[in-house]
Amino acid sequence: MVCLGNICRSPLAEGIMIEKLKKYNIYFQVDSAGTGGWHVGSAPDKRSIKVGTENGIDISNQVCRALVSEDYEEYDYLFAMDTSIYKTLYERSPSPEYLNKLKLICDINENYDGSSDENMDVPDPYTGEINDFRIVYRMLDLLCEKWAEKLINNHSK
Repeated sequence: MVCLGNICRSPLAEGIMIEKLKKYNIYFQVDSAGTGGWHVGSAPDKRSIKVGTENGIDISNQVCRALVSEDYEEYDYLFAMDTSIYKTLYERSPSPEYLNKLKLICDINENYDGSSDENMDVPDPYTGEINDFRIVYRMLDLLCEKWAEKLINNHSK
């Protein structure tokens, strides 16, 4: 799960996806990172922690980190929270072989040829109010549910 600073959206997405996969009793390694390093070593934004807690997800022990080139090799998927992050992931890819791992998290209706029927972003709530974080949580909760189902179906074949 990748966003700009690894402080708002991606920590929530990480926590939500972990819970979704637990529900299906399947294990995937889930982590989050930011394309920028401004918050490295910090806890997630207090508002993300609060919204997670309101929904039974504790992200308070997460530590913000920056994306590293090894992430492209280590993870099966790199989920970008918005199109700008997706472009950054694409540009920073250490090898063309990793480009198929890049996914825009809102593009759950991705077609087999890599195209998509949607082009939406998860908005960055950083400069907003607590309700903006709640909106982001609801979006990510729905998206992670759909991706968890898709991941399970893809890996059980």
